[in-house]
Order: sequence, then C-alpha cells, then structure tokens
Amino acid sequence: MEKTFTVSIFTENSIGMLNRITIIFTRRHLNIDSITASESEVKDVHRYTITLKTTREKIDKVLGQIEKLVDVIKAFVHEENEIVFQELALYKIKTASISNGEVEQVIRDHHARILSVDPLFMVVEKTGHVADTQLLFEKLKPFGIQEFARSGGVAVTKPMKELSTYLKELKVK
Repeated sequence: MEKTFTVSIFTENSIGMLNRITIIFTRRHLNIDSITASESEVKDVHRYTITLKTTREKIDKVLGQIEKLVDVIKAFVHEENEIVFQELALYKIKTASISNGEVEQVIRDHHARILSVDPLFMVVEKTGHVADTQLLFEKLKPFGIQEFARSGGVAVTKPMKELSTYLKELKVK
C-alpha cells in the first residue's frame, strides 16, 4: 500500500550529488513530491529531505541504492508519525484588494503573517503542512493572488539518533 515517506540523506558536499540521488528515484519510476537541500548540523555534511508516495518495499530498495553512492554518509526513511515536518508558502496579493479588513482577518485566522507591504502588493507567509498552505491559498484567491510559491518540506525526526552520534560510532569501528 502506498503512503507518504520522508527520506533524509546525509552526504559530503560534492558537485552533482543531487542529480545522482534523483536519478535513482527516476529509474524506479518514483515521483518526488518535494525536495530540499541544505547544510546539516555537522560541518561539511549536507542534508537532502525528500518526500514521496510509494510502498515500503520500493523505498527500502531505493534507500539501499542511495547508500551505495560514493559521498553518501547515511540515508534514513521515516513515516509521517516519526517526524516533525513543515513547509513554507509565500502569497503575493494585490494591495488594492485590502480595504475592509477581510484579508487581514483571513491571515490571522490561518496563523499567517504579512512579510511586506508595497503600494501594489503585499507578501504573506504561512508555515505548515501542504493542506494548511493550500487552504490559505483557497481563502486568499478571491482577493487576487498574483504569485504563489511553496517550498519543499523540511523535517526533523522524533526518535532517530543524531547524525553526529552515528558518525562517532563509525569512527569507533
């Protein structure tokens, strides 16, 4: 049965790493829903966070292939209940549509915030799950959304060992 998985991949910072990782998903005909890349808490180690819908069997095979790549330090797979996961969304709305406080009320009701106000537009930020950011999109649509952008998700795990602990164990072996 397909469900949503979040994959955390820790690598050395090397050119082409993102391409090598995504090719493994492509070869297995797996569609990535979101992907983010950033530095990790460990110096010179980068973290890729990938979310996708697939079966446990397929994701385990993909993880095995990813861990065989040179420059991959460790890869972990998590189900939704094992992580704290958020995305960021930005909404650019026509300033002309802000007149009677309705937009501000929608923003407050959805725990979003105004980042910037300009004579022609304002930018609103919402952090949350896809359903939360999509709901705010639907509520703001009547006011004239000029642009909308949603980031890939970022996640931290609940029960997993810290990467630094894993790296120390490797040095001992």
